[in-house]
Amino acid sequence: MSVDTLDLLARDSGLLWHPYASLDAGARYSVTAARGSRITLEDGRGGSREVIDGMASWWSVVHGYRNPALDAAAHAQIDTFSHVMFGGLTHEPAVELAERLVAMAPGDLQHVFLADSGSISVEVALKLALQYQDACGKPERQRFLALRGGYHGDTFAAMSICDPVDGMHAAFAPMGSRQVFLPRPPAARLAESGDWVFDADELERWEAQARSIAGEHAGELAGIVCEPILQGAGGMHMYPPRVLNVLRDIADLHGLLLIADEIATGFGRTGKLFAVEWAGIEPDVMCVGKALTGGYLSLAAMMCTPRVAGALGAGGSSGAALLHGPTFMGNPLACAVACASLDLLAGPDGPRSASAPWRAQVARLERGLRTALEPARELAGVKDVRVLGGVGVVQLHEPVRVADVTRVAVEHGAWVRPFRDLVYVMPPYICTDDDLRRLGSAITAAVGEVHGA
Repeated sequence: MSVDTLDLLARDSGLLWHPYASLDAGARYSVTAARGSRITLEDGRGGSREVIDGMASWWSVVHGYRNPALDAAAHAQIDTFSHVMFGGLTHEPAVELAERLVAMAPGDLQHVFLADSGSISVEVALKLALQYQDACGKPERQRFLALRGGYHGDTFAAMSICDPVDGMHAAFAPMGSRQVFLPRPPAARLAESGDWVFDADELERWEAQARSIAGEHAGELAGIVCEPILQGAGGMHMYPPRVLNVLRDIADLHGLLLIADEIATGFGRTGKLFAVEWAGIEPDVMCVGKALTGGYLSLAAMMCTPRVAGALGAGGSSGAALLHGPTFMGNPLACAVACASLDLLAGPDGPRSASAPWRAQVARLERGLRTALEPARELAGVKDVRVLGGVGVVQLHEPVRVADVTRVAVEHGAWVRPFRDLVYVMPPYICTDDDLRRLGSAITAAVGEVHGA
């Protein structure tokens, strides 16, 4: 088996690009199996190792691998039809999924656009905002207000609203020059008591700056885009809920659309069904993805209110059509699995009921991660440890030595994918208390061995 794995890794190198890596970087491990919260890795040196997937395959596999309900939904839909174009046609999985999303969503988000991926859903949201302003007689509103530290995807319009200096797309900084950026919100943490802890004076200063910048550029802005409460790929930065109230107020004051990017935070990950609920606000537009299909297939959605949808065709140059239409829009296979995924989150009494499975699952993750990661706080190389819902973060004083930390974590039974100065986990919701203890001990061991001095 090790010879085959070595051959596979060698064939990969120079053939396939991996995310944010050079062509010859290749991969260190191959995956031979996955079930529940675990994946089986081989590195070509003999034998195999089963590890807990602390990443939930980039935050999407919330129900675990080979989930019986999701497997059954996929098989049933394949036996009917796996794809059909969405232009001029519809089908039950798409309609059912849209109905379930509308029932789950905060506020008055009643209209759904099904997209290929999270990044594409953001592109569609930006297009919608531009068409909305045009229909409202303000075609000059062509720019967006975004937060420094944000990340919204890898496609070009989505890149333009990511942090242009410190973000993952700094190499494409000119794309961001057309947008307007607010300072990064002040840091906050959720205490075990359930209270948000932050510097009130710092938040007051941020609010004054945000209102001033928005007012200065209001006449050219179409909307405001944010990742509610948690900026993910921008550094696992948590900020006070009050920031969302301020953004909602700015949007209302200046006639802007508030676009909530809930791709990473939606479906319970932060401890609320959607992260905007921490502030009690309702967005005009919301994007969801990642956990939508339980990590089985690529699918996302853009949702908006009747006020926004109804404006299209009210006199704008683009007419009533929302100008986007992917080949795989409304893919039946993905929609069927997504319906099953939402059923698992909601349970028989609905996603907002006290008995909804996601509530107990995420609460268990939060308790377990607080306990499991706390020992890392004592390590010399650690700057901070923070937990929010099903998100656990260990921040270092220096950039992570990714290959070394990953190797030691795997040796201790955990798969993590550190970046910048962060070793973090966003594990499957089905993780047990023992899984969480093992994740915490593996991360503590890896950080201690590699960055302990």
